[in-house]
Amino acid sequence: MPSWKLVTGMFIGFVGSLVALVGVGYAMVSVPDENAAAKSQNNVYYWADGTQMVATGTGVNRQNVNIAQIPEAMQWAVISAENKSFYQDSGVDPQGLLRAVVNMARGGQTQGGSTITQQYVKNTYLSQQQTITRKFKEMFISIKVGTKLSKQQILQGYLNTSYFGRGAYGIQAAAQTYYGKDAKDLTPGECAVLAALLKGPTYFDPAGNADLDPSATQQANTQRSKDRWGWILEQMHNDHHLTDAQFQQATKQYPVPDGRKATKGMTGQISYLVDTAKKYVLAHSDITETQFDQGGYQIQTTFEKDKVNALAAAVKKVQKERIDPKKRDLDKYVQFGAASVKPKDGAIVALYGGDGYENGHFTNNADTSGVPVGSTWKPFVLAAAMEYGTYRTGGEGLSPLSKYNGNDHLKVLNNDGSPVLTKDNSVFYQRNESDYKWGYISLRKAMEQSVNTPFVQLGMDVGLTHVRDVAQASGILRDSFSTLNPSFSIGTSTPSAIRMADAYSTFAASGQHVDPYSVTAVKKDGQELQGFTKPKVSTAMPENVANNVTDVLQNVIQNGTGENAKALGRTAAGKTGTTDSNKSAWFVGYTQQLSTSVAMFRENPKDHELLSMNGTAGVESIHGGDIPTSVWTEYMKTALKNANDNGFPNATEIGKVQDEAGAPTPTPSPSITPSPSATQSPSPTPSATNTSPSPSASDTCQWNWGNPCDGNSNGTGGTDTGGTTGGTSPSPTPTDTTGNGNTRGNGNGGIFAGPNG
Repeated sequence: MPSWKLVTGMFIGFVGSLVALVGVGYAMVSVPDENAAAKSQNNVYYWADGTQMVATGTGVNRQNVNIAQIPEAMQWAVISAENKSFYQDSGVDPQGLLRAVVNMARGGQTQGGSTITQQYVKNTYLSQQQTITRKFKEMFISIKVGTKLSKQQILQGYLNTSYFGRGAYGIQAAAQTYYGKDAKDLTPGECAVLAALLKGPTYFDPAGNADLDPSATQQANTQRSKDRWGWILEQMHNDHHLTDAQFQQATKQYPVPDGRKATKGMTGQISYLVDTAKKYVLAHSDITETQFDQGGYQIQTTFEKDKVNALAAAVKKVQKERIDPKKRDLDKYVQFGAASVKPKDGAIVALYGGDGYENGHFTNNADTSGVPVGSTWKPFVLAAAMEYGTYRTGGEGLSPLSKYNGNDHLKVLNNDGSPVLTKDNSVFYQRNESDYKWGYISLRKAMEQSVNTPFVQLGMDVGLTHVRDVAQASGILRDSFSTLNPSFSIGTSTPSAIRMADAYSTFAASGQHVDPYSVTAVKKDGQELQGFTKPKVSTAMPENVANNVTDVLQNVIQNGTGENAKALGRTAAGKTGTTDSNKSAWFVGYTQQLSTSVAMFRENPKDHELLSMNGTAGVESIHGGDIPTSVWTEYMKTALKNANDNGFPNATEIGKVQDEAGAPTPTPSPSITPSPSATQSPSPTPSATNTSPSPSASDTCQWNWGNPCDGNSNGTGGTDTGGTTGGTSPSPTPTDTTGNGNTRGNGNGGIFAGPNG
C-alpha cells in the first residue's frame, strides 16, 4: 500500500500539473477579433469545362456596428432568448462543455456553446473542425474573453458575427436584408423576428428555405417565426425589458420581413445552378451551411453552359409564342421546370429553375417536388409488369402486347376479383379523358394513346409495391411517392424534374442507373475535399425490360401523344403526362446521349397551390404532348446538334401475351409484319369517321421487335390526363442527392376524392 505522503504528493502533483496546463492553455490563446472574422471570401463555381460560372459570397454583406448602434431591444431579445444570465455568468457553461466533450468522445454530434460568450467565440473560431482539442481551446478562449472584455463588448461581438441567413452576417446586414433599414432603426417587434433567426435561419426565415430542406416551407417557417417572435417578446416582458405598453404595441402585428432579393451575379439560371450545387455539397460533406457561406470554396459543377442557355432559350421561345398573361388572365402564374441528364453517367448538364431570383422567383422548379407527373409514370408500371408479371402469370413477365380493357369508367378490381372501393365504400371507377370505347387494347397501344384504364388495372395486377420498387430503383426518391392506391399507377407521385430525367435515363441506359449529380470536385485552401466521387452504377432492371420500354416509348413519339417530338428528326423515346383538372403537364424523353424532362404548371403565388391550366394559352386544356413537348424538342435540337444519331439497342421479344387480361395466349410468330394498308390509329375523341381501334399499325408491327413502327397511323393521337393528383407530396429528406426541394399543394384529394377519382 502506498503511504499517505505518496498519495498526497501525487494528488498535489496532479492538481499542480492541471493548474499549469490550464495556465498554459489560457496564456496560449488570444481574444478573438470580430473585424478579422468579417473577412469572409467568395465561393467560386465553375462550368463543366472549367471556366468560371460565378463568384458569390458574403463578404459584401457584412458590416460591424458599435453597441451604441444596436437597439437595446435587440440586445435584450437575444439575452432573454439565448442566455438570461448573461450579465451574471462567467461566460462558460461547464455542464454544456462536458456534454459536448462526452458526445465527441463517443463519436456523436457536438453541441454549440450554451452561453452568448461561447457562441461569440464559436462564431469567430474559423476552424470548424469538430475535435476535443478545438472544444477545449474554445473553452480557454471563452474564459479569457470573459475576463478581458466587458459584457457589452462580448454582446457587440456576438451580434456582429452571428449568421442570420440569406448570406447576412451581423445585425447590420440582417437589418438591411430583412427590413431594408439600419440596425439602429429596428423596432422591438423586428428585433424579436431577427433574434428568432439565431435559432436557425433555415427554419425561421419566413420566406422559407425549402430548397435546403423540404420541411422549411414558407408556410411552416412563417408559423415557426411567429411562434418564436411571440415567445421572445413574452420573455422580454417577463424579464422586465419591455413595459406593459411596449409589449402590447410590439405584439399588435407581426412585422413581415422583406422578400428575398437577387445578389450580384445571381440572375437568370445561375441562381438555380448555384442552389443545386450548394445543396449537393452540403448533402455530400460535413460542411455546415454557415461554414460554406463563410466562403473560400471552389466548386466544379457538371453544368454545360451551352446546354443551360439552350434550355432557357427553348422555354422563353415557347413562352413568347404561346403564353400571354397580358392578354389572358389564365396565362398568369404559368411556370416551367426542366432538367437534362446524361444516361449511363448521371451528370446534370442543364436545368431550368424559373424566371430568376431577380424576378422574385426563388423556388428552383427543376429541383422541387409537388407537381404530379401524370402519365409519364406509366412506363414504370409497364417495366414492373415485364419484370415481375402479374398474379395471373405466376411471376413470369408480361408482354407489352397483352391486352387490357381500355374503355372509360372502368371498374377496377383487386386480385381476388372484388372491386376497389372508395372512402364511402362505393365502387371505384377509373376514368379516361374521353368516353371513347377502346375495348381491349394492347399495353403498347394504351401507352401510345395514353389510355388510363389499362394501366390502373395493370398496376393492381402487378402489385403497386413492385411498381414503386421499379421507380425507386430507376432513381425516383421514395419520399416523393404518393399513397399506394390505384391512381398511383397513373402519376399521383411528385418527383422533381431532375429525378424524372434521371429515371428515364435508366431506360436509355438499358436498365443501368446512376444517381444524378451536379458537383465533381470541391476545393478549400487548395486542397480537394472528399465525398465528391462520381456515383456508382447500379442495375435497376433487366436490360431487355428497359429496351422494351424504350421500344414502346419510341412508338409514343412516332404514332401517339408525343408525335410533336418527331420534329427532333432523330431516334428518340418519350412519354407525355397530364393530370386531372389540368394542373400540370409533362414531357419526358431521351436519346442515348441525353434524357430531358419538362414540367409546366400554374401556381398561386400566395399559397403555392396548383391552379388549373384549362384555358391557358387560349386552348381548352394543356397536355404534355403540346407545350412541354415543344420546349423539349426545341432544346434537344440545339443540345444534340453535333451529336450522332446512335439509335437504341434492339428490344427482343419478352414475356407472356395475355389476351384480355386473362389466360396467356400462344405467342405469335415474330415474322408477322403489318400490312402497308394498316388502318389509322383512332382519336380518343369519338367520331363517326373513326375506324376501329383494333387492329392498328402500332399494335401489329411490334412483332418486328427491334424496329418501331414507321408511323402509318395518321391519327391525331390522344391526349392523356394521367389520373388524379394525390394531395401534397411527402417532404423529402435534406440529404437527397439533388434535393427534391419544397412541396407544393396540388391537392385534389387523391383517388377517392370524388367521381373522377
